[in-house]
Amino acid sequence: MVHMLKRWRLPIVTLLTQALIAAPAFAQQPRSDYREFEKVVLAELKETNTPGAAVAIVRGDRIVYAKGFGVSNVETGAPVTPDMLFRVGSVTKMLTAAVLVSLSEEGKITLGAPVGYFVRGLDVRLSRLTAHQLLSHSAGLIDFAHTCCAQEESALAAEIRGAKDADYFFTEPGRIFSYSNPSYHIAGYLIQELTGKPYADVMDERLFRPLGMTHTTYRPTTAMTFPLAQGHDAVGTARPTLVRPFVNNVGDWPSGYAYTNVTDLARFAIAFMNGGRIARKQVLSPSLIATLSTPYVDVPFSWDVPPGFFEGARYGHGFFIQEHRGVHLLHHGGTINGFGAFVVIVPEHRFAVIIFANRTGAILGKSLEKALELSLPLKPRPQAPLKQAVPMTLAEMENYAGTYVNGALKIELFVRDGKLFRKESYPTTVEAGPGRDFEAPVTKVGTNRFAFTPPGEITAAEFILVPGSGGRPEYLHSFMDAARRVEARP
Repeated sequence: MVHMLKRWRLPIVTLLTQALIAAPAFAQQPRSDYREFEKVVLAELKETNTPGAAVAIVRGDRIVYAKGFGVSNVETGAPVTPDMLFRVGSVTKMLTAAVLVSLSEEGKITLGAPVGYFVRGLDVRLSRLTAHQLLSHSAGLIDFAHTCCAQEESALAAEIRGAKDADYFFTEPGRIFSYSNPSYHIAGYLIQELTGKPYADVMDERLFRPLGMTHTTYRPTTAMTFPLAQGHDAVGTARPTLVRPFVNNVGDWPSGYAYTNVTDLARFAIAFMNGGRIARKQVLSPSLIATLSTPYVDVPFSWDVPPGFFEGARYGHGFFIQEHRGVHLLHHGGTINGFGAFVVIVPEHRFAVIIFANRTGAILGKSLEKALELSLPLKPRPQAPLKQAVPMTLAEMENYAGTYVNGALKIELFVRDGKLFRKESYPTTVEAGPGRDFEAPVTKVGTNRFAFTPPGEITAAEFILVPGSGGRPEYLHSFMDAARRVEARP
């Protein structure tokens, strides 16, 4: 998710009225139906030191609940309302994917063909990628996200045309899922080049306006004309502080920079769950929805935020897809400086929940789960198995040992005094913030599954090793990123 917070690795009222033209009808259920849910939201805001949140719940073809909680700005104390815009980080990806797939349905691009057949300006190896690989995070590209500072809308083309193959790939395309914001930067560039218009204009013309998402935008100067929640950082229990300035990098808009509110994004969910129709108008084609909803690649391992939402997940185009407590879900979250967001869509039950929060990395997982429990026939939550250390022989540990690399990320597994250790080096960069360099002992907790406790953390983190054809580990996968094993030079 990006702008997904990598836990220890990166730094980290009222209902909206029906006055908007063609807005879906609100069918507010009795307030008592949501009293338990509201208690969970308020408790989780306090527990996570998050100033505020906005929530929308969809049933069928309407918003049945929309409410703001807490404050939008700790300095002014202004309350959050459902019409307030939030930055939604990687939730943006489902929007970018929808528009690029719509262009493929019009014959402007073929998802399975090299993108160089359709657009110019890419280095040779990048031009051989397919739109399918880009949208499914299987292109073999590294992950990074800029927070600063290109403001001109020419920056997207400049970033992509300036991209060098050698700087972008960590492995061959089609080998493994590895979350990559640059994949979606390229997807946005394709949208721009295929239409001959700026990316933000195409998104507005082809998706936002047809759906009635009248407040959704990428442009900060437009966002500031609407009610706008302010982003916050918080360290521990210290009072949250505003993020200043608002981060903006036009070259990264397609992966995580949309401003929207919960009621606008609910319109996308309504169309998605109702065959592409909203307010008696066909906006998205059923075939487009099917393409976005199809699981294409396995997600070997992901951080468990919210708990249980990535177990056994696969990735489609702009969505994680999985079974969760017996229900088929599509979801995506995102974090970006000052904000966190998560969206769950349940097509079979025509149900969706959208929660935005105004603190960096805030994913209100307990609130999401409570909304699902109150609305869906979920199976009981399975009891988490007790994880016990699995003995490793010296030969096993030596087989695991090696250096695994993805861009600036370098992870070493090595044996010392008969034990396996993980050493991680992640340099300080503009994109990622303060780096980290540490080593920690590793415990095996399952088949190809391992745990370690980073310095300063209380709970263990996990990773898996993905074997190649000969059984020797080829990739280390953790926190949605794959790192490829590289051979030491003689």
